[in-house]
Amino acid sequence: MQPAAKIRVLLTGSTGQVGFKLLSRLDRLGEVFAPVRSQLDLAQAESIRYAIRSFQPHVIVNAAAYTAVDRAETQKYEAMQINGEAPRILAEEAKRHQAILVHYSTDYVFDGSRASPYTENEPTSPVNQYGKSKLAGEKNILRIGGAHFILRTSWVYAPRGSNFLLKMLQLGGQRESLRVVSDQIGTPTPASVVADATLAVLQHCTSFQHARNLSGIYHATCRGETSWFEFARTIFFQARQNRVAGLRVREVFPISTAEYPTPCQRPKYSVLCCRKIRETFSFHAPEWQQALATVIRKLHQK
Repeated sequence: MQPAAKIRVLLTGSTGQVGFKLLSRLDRLGEVFAPVRSQLDLAQAESIRYAIRSFQPHVIVNAAAYTAVDRAETQKYEAMQINGEAPRILAEEAKRHQAILVHYSTDYVFDGSRASPYTENEPTSPVNQYGKSKLAGEKNILRIGGAHFILRTSWVYAPRGSNFLLKMLQLGGQRESLRVVSDQIGTPTPASVVADATLAVLQHCTSFQHARNLSGIYHATCRGETSWFEFARTIFFQARQNRVAGLRVREVFPISTAEYPTPCQRPKYSVLCCRKIRETFSFHAPEWQQALATVIRKLHQK
């Protein structure tokens, strides 16, 4: 890549959980352009092409996505346009301009039938439309080639937006008891960790060709695994340790997935093995409990 002062980074989805955190990381690389929807609409191919050809970035970071997992079951076209087709256009333009493309995917590309962490080379078989749309995006980028990094992550949350952490704290302030699914296993990962992984990857690349040689899929989550039930219990435990005000919840009860039906099926086990990103880019993510404690402390300080 160019010297830091000359690097131009185009960031999509800057108002989302991961995108918002990326704003405070990517400016260490150079100039960051974070277009609003009127400047770059991922549902419109020509809008994507125009924005990239106008700004001529050295790096494109696509943090925008259709993330309404349940709604994707009925809004298949919309999910596929944003998660499947837009990455194809981004990859084509990135290759044309010799820009590095960073794109985010999900643990939901797997069916959850394993009982040990998935590596990047495990066969994919999504069980819902959201996972299918994200897998389509992955395949489009891989097919086009160029210099690309597809970072799969899982159970993303942040101090802002719509996520499990904030939902639990909201419900915990309204109810004395909660019922939470205990038979889905994954790894909670704050958006800040995903942003840190992105920066580690990009700072490691010394040129477009170097990035091209390292291109591929990488898993980027916190360490460890847990259930939604244990995640919820840990949220409330740490919230009380940090004297978060207004909590009424006293008990959290485990329930099965069958007891909490949702429009889309979710994988029972979707823990990702992150050895590849650790060994390639020396990125060492924290344990999920440690990362959660950091986020809750920041929430309490607001």
